[in-house]
Amino acid sequence: QVQLVESGGGLVQAGASLRLSCAASGHSVVVYAIAWFRQAPGKEREFVAAIDASGPIQYPEWVKGRFIVSRDNAKAIYYLQMNNLKPEDTARYYCAARPVTIATRDSEYDYWGQGTQVIVSS
Repeated sequence: QVQLVESGGGLVQAGASLRLSCAASGHSVVVYAIAWFRQAPGKEREFVAAIDASGPIQYPEWVKGRFIVSRDNAKAIYYLQMNNLKPEDTARYYCAARPVTIATRDSEYDYWGQGTQVIVSS
């Protein structure tokens, strides 16, 4: 079992930055790949970023360098640095975990946090 708790969301203006955190606990959490997804009202959950257990990272094309995912294995905390935020980034952001390797589909992740809300005003 892996438990995930997100934090760091909030209300910001367009152009601002936020850093989301995902605190993980549980068995052998350092060997899990961690992903970030988001879901806006009325929309499907969307892949944002993922980091492999050994370091490889993947982003969807639309991120275009604005977001950076990282992990601190010693603390079992995973981060999503979001820069130059836009109103369309408004969503609830979730971290998710699966063993070892990255996946981009939410159905491939075994564990989920409760999410943290991000609201970007124009």
